[in-house]
Amino acid sequence: TDLVGLIPVKSRVREIAALLVVDKLRRNLGLDTSVPSLHMCFTGAPGTGKTTVAMRMGQILQRMGYSRSGHLVVATRDDLVGQYVGHTAPKTKEVIKKAMGGVLLIDEAYYLYNASNDRDYGQESIEILLNVMEENREDIVIVLAGYKDRMDKFFSFIPGMSSRVGNHIEFPNYEPEELLSIAKVMCR
Repeated sequence: TDLVGLIPVKSRVREIAALLVVDKLRRNLGLDTSVPSLHMCFTGAPGTGKTTVAMRMGQILQRMGYSRSGHLVVATRDDLVGQYVGHTAPKTKEVIKKAMGGVLLIDEAYYLYNASNDRDYGQESIEILLNVMEENREDIVIVLAGYKDRMDKFFSFIPGMSSRVGNHIEFPNYEPEELLSIAKVMCR
């Protein structure tokens, strides 16, 4: 509520929280329930609040009992993909290990996949992430972030990713009056 603008984003976050409340109530009543996919895709231009919302989402999930610590780890391709054979798996696994119990935000996630180079090591990182998203979905939330058109293309190249990402949130650009409000908050 204290974030300026982002009306559709806040609305979608409230919907996700409401679904989790219902899931928890069903579980408490002994009804069949499966934890919904909490992995997410945040799309929008740089500076539209994706990292801040990922951090807040971690805090919300932690308070609701869907995340152990709710901490946020931010990573890019450079943090996940090695330059030599055998370097990618340890780098990717180390970042995942740091994010366990919380949220892993992969900024500009589409850079993990390089269609023009079949000897690129990003595919290895993607395969590890896909496995973790499935096998450890109750202990880590992975948020893939970037420009919408590039993320759509990324999902088209990696079909297994779409089925694991249950929530897509589009971040609109700020309006001039919202930017003014943000500047006023920053000057306080």
